[in-house]
Amino acid sequence: MTASRLALSAFRCWRLLLPCTLLLLMPTSVWAWNAAGHRLVASIAWENLDARARSVAADLLRDHPDYERWRNRAGHDDSGRAIFIEASTWPDDIRSDPRFYSAGIDPATETLPGFPDMERHRDWHYVNRPLDDSPSADRQRESLSGLLDRQLVALAKVLGTPGAPRSERVYALPWLIHLVGDAHQPLHTSIRLDPDGKWDKLGNGVLITNPFNPRKRSSTLHAYWDDLPGPPWLRGERLDRASRALIGAYTCPARSNSAQWIDESWRLARSSAYPPDDEYIPTLSAAFHEQAKQIANRRVAEAGYRLADLLNDELGKQ
Repeated sequence: MTASRLALSAFRCWRLLLPCTLLLLMPTSVWAWNAAGHRLVASIAWENLDARARSVAADLLRDHPDYERWRNRAGHDDSGRAIFIEASTWPDDIRSDPRFYSAGIDPATETLPGFPDMERHRDWHYVNRPLDDSPSADRQRESLSGLLDRQLVALAKVLGTPGAPRSERVYALPWLIHLVGDAHQPLHTSIRLDPDGKWDKLGNGVLITNPFNPRKRSSTLHAYWDDLPGPPWLRGERLDRASRALIGAYTCPARSNSAQWIDESWRLARSSAYPPDDEYIPTLSAAFHEQAKQIANRRVAEAGYRLADLLNDELGKQ
């Protein structure tokens, strides 16, 4: 074989190996909407809370062990709205907090005052439902299944029970604010088998090229959906403007329950979350990107309205 053919053969092998290498190097943690998405959900919810729910929510969050951290991050703004918005990202923030640990990965850490436990509960953020929805696929996914569907119900019950220990209700509130947002991200409710018969880890196993984000042209499909609501540093007046725009563009949906939210997200994952391109690393089209942005905006708005309905119901009992 000539030197030129050897070089061409090596190049082709590298092209095949590079995507796999990139996927191995990329984090596979399941995030939901990025910080901007969760802040937008919380901002929309706050605007739609009644006075009683706002008062009870603000009172509970003041008793949270990380209240001062949220207050500092909000620029020492201790208004109920500012703290409510900062609390929305807390279940993602603790993923890199050394006070907490991941069961089965890290040694357990000391339980600090005010916390029921220090586990990161990564499996609360998602639920696995195969996109083909077949009985055989459903049996295969049992060992991978997350607890999002169960925790939404359990946390709402704790929050809405006046007789529950206050520390448990304080702990439940930021989780519930966050998980309602997670339930509306299509790739937090579904998994798909790849051509090799392996689960794609909620889109984390799918690498895409995104020509519409110069800062992140290559990413997983899951990360692409996470980032659609806006840059993670979105705060202040820019956050307020984005929140008002979503409220102006989308009306409050009909009342529904958390199981229905998850089913909606699963249907969106099946119909619209994956690019139609059959390439190993698809390049997103303008049409796909525009549709995805519209879906993400609508889901963030729906999550905000529904979070407000949920908290008005549960905290109105207090």
